[in-house]
Amino acid sequence: MDKIKRFIDCTVPVLTCNLRCPYCYITQERKFMSALPNFAYDAATIGRALSPERLGGIIHLNMCGGGETLLPPEMTDIVYEILKQGHYIAIVTNGTITKRFEEIIRFPCDYRERLLFKFSFHYLELKKRNMLDRFFQNIEMVKNAGCSFSLELTPSDEYIPYIEEIQRISQEKVGALCHVTVAREETNPELPILTKLTREEYRNTWGSFDSNLFEFKMQTFNVKRREFCYAGEWTAHLNLGTGVLKQCYCGAVIQNIFENTKKPIHWEALGNNCAEPHCHNAHVWLTLGAIPSLDTPTYASMRDRITGNGEHWLQPKMREFISGKLKDNNPLHSEQEMKRINREMRLKVGLSVKMRHVARSIFYKLPDNVKLTLLKKMKRSK
Repeated sequence: MDKIKRFIDCTVPVLTCNLRCPYCYITQERKFMSALPNFAYDAATIGRALSPERLGGIIHLNMCGGGETLLPPEMTDIVYEILKQGHYIAIVTNGTITKRFEEIIRFPCDYRERLLFKFSFHYLELKKRNMLDRFFQNIEMVKNAGCSFSLELTPSDEYIPYIEEIQRISQEKVGALCHVTVAREETNPELPILTKLTREEYRNTWGSFDSNLFEFKMQTFNVKRREFCYAGEWTAHLNLGTGVLKQCYCGAVIQNIFENTKKPIHWEALGNNCAEPHCHNAHVWLTLGAIPSLDTPTYASMRDRITGNGEHWLQPKMREFISGKLKDNNPLHSEQEMKRINREMRLKVGLSVKMRHVARSIFYKLPDNVKLTLLKKMKRSK
């Protein structure tokens, strides 16, 4: 069986969306009418850039857009070319773009076995727009095609009166309760939980879904990570629109890996230099083992459910692959090497963790038009 060598979280540069969920920052910042993105490189180039030879083995990639991931028509070919390399892919989607699912289920069987659709259950929006039937029909479509799936609810306060209704429909349609994530307030630099409830009330309210995903996120949410992290070496963040690879969301830029697909990738660990207030997507980064000193459940347990008739949401091949730990397929650094990495990374980053946090706090307080101007200037200067 395939062993996981690396994990890359991929941003799909799409901001537009066909839904208007109030807990989504795209809605909050009124970006949902943005035009579809332009990809700087074609699908074949992206596939070559992500060859197993270049990456050191078979990897897991997660694809998520700011808006709806599957809206850009280029996504079908991009997904195909990456699966062609033998990798495993998870796609975050609102489950409404039927045409894209119809295209993808025509992929070879071996490709479909390495594909996981993470369906975001935007219940009230789907209900308001009369899309619930389409949503669950698309889940059934990919399931019947041999793909893995997971159903996930963002626990917005406005959903609380509908909890029993959501649980009933989830049981009826997919044989188990949906998983629950933790919503974060993107406009606050501390990235706290997005709710008016106390933490205890929030946990008690959404704990009724008995979701491993929710429980692990609540254990790690708002907990500052200070351990040695292999982000940038075992894991990374990639912009599929530009090819820019970073250590993590707040890490240093590694290189543009699409420019020259034959150029070796210069992997380098972030170490103890994380500038994030907390690992808000710990359910994937930490469960796969970006911080190997932590004892965590598997990533598969964050996504799978077993139905009443004994079926798994995750197909066997995907389930086994994402049950693996990165430390089992990568060498660990010695204490001396970790000290060297931390010393070099502090010099490369150029700012201490505290200074970066202060800069981020100041940035968040700026007016939106000033933020936009600064971001444009930063982009031109690269």
